[in-house]
Amino acid sequence: MELILFAIAILLIGALAGLLAGLLGVGGGIVLVPAYFYAFRALGYGGEDLMRICVATSLATIIVTSLRSLQSHHRKGAVEWGVLRGFAPWIVAGAIGGMLAATALDTRALQLAFGGLGLLVGTYMALGTGRLSLGAAMPTGAPRAGYGAATGFLSVLMGIGGGSFGVPLMTLYGMPIHRAVATAAGFGVVIAVPSVIGFLLAPAAGAPPWTVGSVNAPAFALTIVMTLLTAPLGAALAHRMNPRPLKRVFAVFLLLVAANMLFEALTGA
Repeated sequence: MELILFAIAILLIGALAGLLAGLLGVGGGIVLVPAYFYAFRALGYGGEDLMRICVATSLATIIVTSLRSLQSHHRKGAVEWGVLRGFAPWIVAGAIGGMLAATALDTRALQLAFGGLGLLVGTYMALGTGRLSLGAAMPTGAPRAGYGAATGFLSVLMGIGGGSFGVPLMTLYGMPIHRAVATAAGFGVVIAVPSVIGFLLAPAAGAPPWTVGSVNAPAFALTIVMTLLTAPLGAALAHRMNPRPLKRVFAVFLLLVAANMLFEALTGA
């Protein structure tokens, strides 16, 4: 019965993550990490490595979903491959650093990281107007290295792909939103692949059954099945309605989840 409840919970989580990713253009990881955390804990799994398992499993799903998204955007000619190639080495370096940091931090520290960064992302989603500009072209040299490394590092700490940090960065430098979203799918691949390789080699204490290193295989497989089914549905709905009001609602939801993560981490609840 416990395994059945686990499977049902993960299927519902995957369905929601895929739907929101397609409808709102947000990465599934920002839904998956807290959802995994509360689902695993409700089933009696905890310990100092639980949050790392959630982060690692979320990033494993991002490999598949980002590759699929990148392929779709490439067919439409929307990917800025020059930007992706220029940022990729620095994103990889940041992602590896983020993986090493995540394996060294306990659940409380990772909750603090997710909560703090989640507040920033949620605030941007709620209040961002798209009018601010940092330049007319994507940066090169030291600024590109710094932005790329920070994107990789912070994304891994949260267990998310390239959209939450990459899309705002690219739009601030004048890239059209549809091309920024397409290129950010490539950021997601570059973030997830090296970090997941590291997480597979990092055993986690108190892990749920069938966890390889820090990646829970059943959660990964069930999530992928559902996100691949529901993401196209979300994308189709986005073309039939204005997703902006829903994005504001989701931003409030994210702010509440992030605040709860911070509260639990700070109070030990």
